[in-house]
Amino acid sequence: MLPPFSELRHVAVGSSNPVKVQAVREVLRFIAPEAIIAGVPVESGVPDQPWGDEETIRGARARAIAARDALSMEIGVGIEGGVVENADGSLRTCAWAVIVGEDGREGIGGSLAMGLPESVAALVRSGMELGDAMDAVTGKVDVKRMAGAVGILTSGLVDRQEAYEVIVAYALAPFVSKAMY
Repeated sequence: MLPPFSELRHVAVGSSNPVKVQAVREVLRFIAPEAIIAGVPVESGVPDQPWGDEETIRGARARAIAARDALSMEIGVGIEGGVVENADGSLRTCAWAVIVGEDGREGIGGSLAMGLPESVAALVRSGMELGDAMDAVTGKVDVKRMAGAVGILTSGLVDRQEAYEVIVAYALAPFVSKAMY
């Protein structure tokens, strides 16, 4: 168990998606239990469906900075999910979290990689966002605000929030282990 991250009081999350906000809240409850965590819808500066790790990281960084600035908080957290085309033409998921502090410190954590079924990949290739493609294939509504593709494709072994918690924890490393960075 990490010691309390006592100096952290205010955290902005660059999204109104409850899964992303709750993932940050869950990780920080261990190290900053008193922190106020607020989500705010901000632009990512990348397409709704980012392609590739670099574009996805760029979107997460833009969300983190915009959220921190919009709410004038100590740190901003951006979480962005994307897809990556593999060498064989198949698609996999990726997800990245970027945390930016008012002092310029930055942490990056990711990537969640899981192969996508061809039925979903075909819809994404045609221009559909992954969450919408999952809705279309499963008949569900607003998958991305609940279990996510990962929750459905793993039959609940891992849900979207749990997956995001890991990358948020990775992105926190430069903040909680300052002496190492």
